[in-house]
Amino acid sequence: MQANSRPVSSNQQHLHPKLAEVVCRHLRTTHRAELSAHNIQAYERLSLEMKARPRPLVLDSFCGTGHSTAALAERHPGHLIVGVDKSAQRLAKHPHSPHDNYLLLQADCEDIWTLLAGDGLLPDYHYMLYPNPWPKAAHLQRRIHGHPSFPLLLTLGGTLELRSNWQIYVEEFGCAMHLAGHHGRVLRLTDTGPNLSLFEQKYRNSGHDLWSYTASVMP
Repeated sequence: MQANSRPVSSNQQHLHPKLAEVVCRHLRTTHRAELSAHNIQAYERLSLEMKARPRPLVLDSFCGTGHSTAALAERHPGHLIVGVDKSAQRLAKHPHSPHDNYLLLQADCEDIWTLLAGDGLLPDYHYMLYPNPWPKAAHLQRRIHGHPSFPLLLTLGGTLELRSNWQIYVEEFGCAMHLAGHHGRVLRLTDTGPNLSLFEQKYRNSGHDLWSYTASVMP
């Protein structure tokens, strides 16, 4: 990726004023949505892989092209890394990788989270690397922490790591986690270390500040 990315532009300059209201409402309710057949079929691939070669899991939600999934496979060689993205077009851009300890699923993350939790297949690590920030204030409920499925994320547990080039997004996620009773850390990432995704490489090359939130969550 070339270094031509603009910083996130938003009509929201601070934490969303309705963040606590929205998050607390979702925490009081159970997210119920009919599972799509194609998501169930994608999950069956994961289920068969786990039955054939049981290993601890790492989840790479909203993985895009899956470059991050391959990078995480190198970082966690003893795990099965599961990259999930709903776009077939993005996943079709995944390059060949020598690692054989990962699986890419074309599916909606929310349905995969539901199925994993239902089977008790809980990840040791859960990465959400540079998800769509939905920067317009009106789109709060499209962000991970503002979506009705946010409580599902908590039921999976594990070590969570969210990264973004929009500081407000990461701080909002941290506030949502705090409201849910989980405490973590918001940090500005340094320029050292390998890039975990193409977006991370692009944003670094474009001079963006990068931010992360990490927490250990007991389901």
